Amino acid sequence: MMLTDETALQDDVAAAQRGDRGALERVVRAIQDRIFHLAVRVLGHPEDARDASQEVLVRVITKLGSFRGDSRFMTWVYRVATNALLDTRKALRRRESTFDELGPALDAAVAAWSPRAVPEDKLVLDEAKQVCTQGMLLCLDRPHRLAFILGEILELPGEEAAAILDVTPAAYRKRLSRAREDMEAFLAGRCGLANPGVACRCHKLLPAAVAGGLVDPKRLAMASLPVSRADQLPLDIERARTAAEVFRSLPAYASPGDFGAQLREILDGDRN
Repeated sequence: MMLTDETALQDDVAAAQRGDRGALERVVRAIQDRIFHLAVRVLGHPEDARDASQEVLVRVITKLGSFRGDSRFMTWVYRVATNALLDTRKALRRRESTFDELGPALDAAVAAWSPRAVPEDKLVLDEAKQVCTQGMLLCLDRPHRLAFILGEILELPGEEAAAILDVTPAAYRKRLSRAREDMEAFLAGRCGLANPGVACRCHKLLPAAVAGGLVDPKRLAMASLPVSRADQLPLDIERARTAAEVFRSLPAYASPGDFGAQLREILDGDRN
């Protein structure tokens, strides 16, 4: 976010705290994409992320009066969001797994691949890449996953990430280091994107992903999402050579709905 945008957001937050509904709507619109992108990375499925984002925005709105300006507003928002995402315990559309479970499953899918498999479609293959990398994120437990997302994907400064997670900087650094090590170790042995010495297996995983319902060629859950920056997935991800580069090269997802407009409808309904 540019400095001018940050200043405008701070001004809108102050106005919203004074009861300005227009400012509140602008605040929601300013933060909704970043909340949704974080929720997708943490929970793994767009619909789960959409539900969670709505819950986070409700929490932000109801707690807005408690923001005192002791930190950047987005730092405070991310803290509210991470607390909500850590509390999400309902049945999710993407099951959280472990590297020990995911590794053999990927190996079995590659072993079952046949050159006579259905011809690849570029968009469907991109979907498989996004689903696969998202599945790897879900192998980290949520505290380590959040540390990895904040530090390696969102590239937030360590002090800010520690404040968001409400841990000491030393504890955050330890958590991030462990997450990096686990992710790098897994990718180094199985991902041709992160390790040039390992042949890329994405196309071989596609048939199993389709058969298992993880990828629906007729309804691309990830690849069809709006993005907040140019989607250069086929180019960037193939240049990535570390776990961080792989995840940073994925799209920055934008909210599929206008929560600001929904908020206005709710407020207008309350006023009537």
